[in-house]
Amino acid sequence: MPLIKWNPEYSVKVSESDRQHQKLIDIINELNDAMTKGKGRDVLGQILDALILYTQTHFAMEERYFDQFQYPDAPAHKAQHAAFVKKIKDSRDGFAKNQLNITINLMDFLSDWLVKHICGTDKKYSDFFNKNGIN
Repeated sequence: MPLIKWNPEYSVKVSESDRQHQKLIDIINELNDAMTKGKGRDVLGQILDALILYTQTHFAMEERYFDQFQYPDAPAHKAQHAAFVKKIKDSRDGFAKNQLNITINLMDFLSDWLVKHICGTDKKYSDFFNKNGIN
């Protein structure tokens, strides 16, 4: 059973972003499912790879629009993206060093990111992007 299900409240009214955010929910659910089965460490490498791909694709898309349309909150938003990337890289380093608590820490971080960043920070660009023709 998924930990998080897509909810219309998560929508940022930009279809490409919403699809990518749903992918993040899938990644979180995959990690949660593995953890409930005691196999979190077994899939952690794949999860970290998926998160790296996610950040490359999703953040590049958002930041391209920020620059194209001169989004006023871009610097602060980009700083949050950089913090996310750092956390994923730190998690990958921890995984490589076989740190035991890395899976739980990553799960907590991802769940928190979903609520605070997507449902808070990302929603701030909804109307701005929509006004610039991005739906």
